[in-house]
Amino acid sequence: MSYPLEELATTADYETFAFSPENPTGTRGGGKPDHPTMKDSACISIAPGETATIVDCEGPAELRSWWCGGYSGSDFILRIYWDGQKHPSVESPLCAFFGFPFNGVTQDHTRKFPVLNSIPVLVTAYKGLNCFWPMPFRKHCRITVTNIGKVRWPLYWMITGIRKPLPENTVYFHASYRSARPVPDQQVYTIIDGIRGQGHYVGTSLGIEVNDGACWCEGEVKMFLDGETNASLNYTGTEDYFCGSYNFGADQLRQYHDFSGPFCGMYNISYRMCRLYAPNRFMAYRWHIPDPVYFKKSFRMTVQDFGIDYSTEQRESVCRKDDFVSVAYWYQTLPSQPLAPLPDYDVIKLNDIP
Repeated sequence: MSYPLEELATTADYETFAFSPENPTGTRGGGKPDHPTMKDSACISIAPGETATIVDCEGPAELRSWWCGGYSGSDFILRIYWDGQKHPSVESPLCAFFGFPFNGVTQDHTRKFPVLNSIPVLVTAYKGLNCFWPMPFRKHCRITVTNIGKVRWPLYWMITGIRKPLPENTVYFHASYRSARPVPDQQVYTIIDGIRGQGHYVGTSLGIEVNDGACWCEGEVKMFLDGETNASLNYTGTEDYFCGSYNFGADQLRQYHDFSGPFCGMYNISYRMCRLYAPNRFMAYRWHIPDPVYFKKSFRMTVQDFGIDYSTEQRESVCRKDDFVSVAYWYQTLPSQPLAPLPDYDVIKLNDIP
């Protein structure tokens, strides 16, 4: 567990720093002078096609907390580069990185904003994006936000960290976005593959847009370690991986039940505007903080997309062709492999449909 409370009763020779529009260089004393009403540069505006660097920092150091506000949709692509590596170790639409893949969702089935309330990630009304994943780096950190859309948007942020020596076994935070709209027939959905190096897997956020009102949770989640053909970790169903059961209550209680806990949750049940017959948008997360999944050479993770046809006597399994959107989170050694390319803009923008 990061940041145990007992550490608060001791002190260390660390130096706190923070990057924001008011202090874009993150230097000590680099912010605006104290004034009762002045707010000169609370945000920046990013034009179409423009890339803004929001953190440019020398190490050794560790990022400790993030907050982002303003526009949070899929036009903004977040990238993080460690120690001068040319390709990013984190690449995702901004909202999806914070476990909120369907940026168009503003109300859940109870007409309230869906709040993600976990230990490393917090999303509050209205789209206050927060994360507390520790992100150490030895030499250098660069964080950029690129506007791939057609409209100029504002961005607010506060990112804090500490300068500190790092142990030799320090590894680097990574995150990779994937989507399939829909999952191809007779295929599994790949949450992550192509990881090479030593490290540990720490979390998954998943958005599901189902194509009918039947059970969509039968698919098994599988994790393959170090080049395995057969999975070492095989969860019995999608809802089971996210620590639910019986289709998140829909099978036994005849309705879906949401929840948001320290390490897992299915925190959003909502309707896409054009499909009102049943809830069809779900957002879930699972953080492997008590139970990191360690690998020495490689890691791959998939989930099936199938249901049960109860109209047949044999209750046959049938592929569903649902829409999946995910972000995988892990720590590993450098150098790392390039991440899978992002989907086309038109596919990413489906996240922003109400």
